[in-house]
Amino acid sequence: MLLSLLSDAEEAIKRSLGTKDEKERWQAKKEEDKRRDAAIDQQGLDKVFDGDWHGNAGQFLLRWYGHSTHHQRLLLATPDGIVLAAPPQRVSVGREKHMQVVARLSADEATLVDPFSGEFETRMLLIRFRDGSWLRVDTEELRSELHMYVLRHPSPDGP
Repeated sequence: MLLSLLSDAEEAIKRSLGTKDEKERWQAKKEEDKRRDAAIDQQGLDKVFDGDWHGNAGQFLLRWYGHSTHHQRLLLATPDGIVLAAPPQRVSVGREKHMQVVARLSADEATLVDPFSGEFETRMLLIRFRDGSWLRVDTEELRSELHMYVLRHPSPDGP
C-alpha cells in the first residue's frame, strides 16, 4: 500500500512538472480511460459472464472448475476453436509444466472476440457462445497476442 501511494505521488509530481504536450497526452489518456470504463459498465462487462446460468456460457462456467481448482487457465485460439488448459490442482511453482487440456470449444460452439474491436487497450476478451451468451477472460498483458489474433481473425458474427 505504501509503494502504491509513493507511486501515485511520483506520478502526480511528474504530471505537474510535465510539458504542455505531456499534460495533454495525460489528459487524453484519462478521458480514454473514462470512455472505456463507461463502455464496460454499459455493456455489463464488469462481470465474469452474462449472468444466464442456463445459457451455454453459464453451463460452461459451472463445469469450468470441475476440471481444475486452479483459477488461471491457459487459452489457445485456433481457426478450429478454443483450447483451455489448467494445472490439475492448485500449484504455486512450475504450474506451466503441469498444464493439461481441460476443455475444447469448436469454432461452431464459441469464438473469441474483443468486445471493443480494438478501440480500447484492455486485458479483456470474451468467449462468445453461439447462443449469444459470453464468458469474460482477462489476459496477463494489454493487447496480448490473443488480442492481435482476434483482431486479425474477426468473428463472422461480429463483437
